[in-house]
Amino acid sequence: FFHMVNLCYLEHISLKGISMEVSLFALWLPIVLSAIGVFMASSIIWMVLKYHNKDIRFLSNEEAFVEAIKPLNIEPGLYMYPNCNDARDMKSPEFQAKWNAGPWGIINVMNNQPNFVLNMVKTFMTYIVISILVAYIASTGLPAGTAFMEVFRITLTASILGYCLGGLPNSFFLGTPSRFIFTNLADGVIFAFVTSIIFSLLWPGIPA
Repeated sequence: FFHMVNLCYLEHISLKGISMEVSLFALWLPIVLSAIGVFMASSIIWMVLKYHNKDIRFLSNEEAFVEAIKPLNIEPGLYMYPNCNDARDMKSPEFQAKWNAGPWGIINVMNNQPNFVLNMVKTFMTYIVISILVAYIASTGLPAGTAFMEVFRITLTASILGYCLGGLPNSFFLGTPSRFIFTNLADGVIFAFVTSIIFSLLWPGIPA
């Protein structure tokens, strides 16, 4: 009932000539603050809570492994083993023997040393893009003066899509451990709540 009353009131205001549309420019503050909030939440998760520590394991014989692969001069890239160039080759007895025997794995060989500063900048820019998309989705259907919970509902859904689901197919095909998938999903839900709360609190009100 109250939702219907609110819609009728907003329609009445709109008929009086007051624009109720919300532009992306009007949402620049929640876009920036939500990206900052998610970046801070990510830092807390990785540096304070540290529940991801068990997701990335260390080789017990790292030195021997490094010394073994150095002479191979593997070019930078993502490698799967065992692998073959054509799907038809997967039916060959030779490949089936390797496939059944194992081991199976993924190797990601980088171009150079990881640049953590650059990676953090790229990560923050990704959060900005997601926040812009959340703002766009919300602005297409939510007018100024929309109630907190309605903004929260829409922005939370959009944020979960952005932070949780996009990378799942690659995780499955690249053999990401189940624990890492679940902890990443937990991160995404936290990021989505941070984003949606900020958007809900800072959603533009009805013009005076």
